[in-house]
Amino acid sequence: MIAERLQHPPTGHTYSAGMTCTEIYVSTDVEADGPIPGQNSMLSFASAAYIADGTLVDTFSINLATLPDAVSDAATMTWWASQPQAWATCRTDQQDPSVAMVRYRDWLNALPGRPVFVGYPAAFDFLFVYWYLIRFAGSSPFSHSALDIKTYAMALLGTDYRSTVKRLMPRSWFDESTRHSHVALDDAIEQGALFCAMLADNPRSRTAKPDRAT
Repeated sequence: MIAERLQHPPTGHTYSAGMTCTEIYVSTDVEADGPIPGQNSMLSFASAAYIADGTLVDTFSINLATLPDAVSDAATMTWWASQPQAWATCRTDQQDPSVAMVRYRDWLNALPGRPVFVGYPAAFDFLFVYWYLIRFAGSSPFSHSALDIKTYAMALLGTDYRSTVKRLMPRSWFDESTRHSHVALDDAIEQGALFCAMLADNPRSRTAKPDRAT
């Protein structure tokens, strides 16, 4: 069975060939067996594509076979040993990266707008996705457009970067129906919803909530 899952959004959140948006925010989560691509492998990744108003357009999720010349990082594998359910999920239905990344590139190109990578942290997730896209698909529809959620939160809250942590963010930014499970698709959806809530709270954003009458 192919591990790719093209899951259509809920009723009312569909799009047609004629629908175009300026940007699509592609919240992406990566699960890997070490800190760097090439030496280590990306085990699984998923993307949840959002319009700025919080509409979930589509999702993509896939598990990958490890790179033939790569090794697993000992510290990372120790962490994985504490996450048996997530590990089992990311090791089912593995697909060759040369097939998976071409399908992912084509999925990105079919979205109704220009894709912007959104990650938490983008420095880790984009590193793997960009490397794999260039290595196995020959190009990246993202170019170098990668947006870090923690950095965006820092700017909104006026806090130092390292002190900008989820437990100190406004509870209104969090969707209680989502969860962080270390399963790539769950985490991509959770982080995408968080980012869209931040967009809505930005007074300079086109999606900002209108001021309430007093």
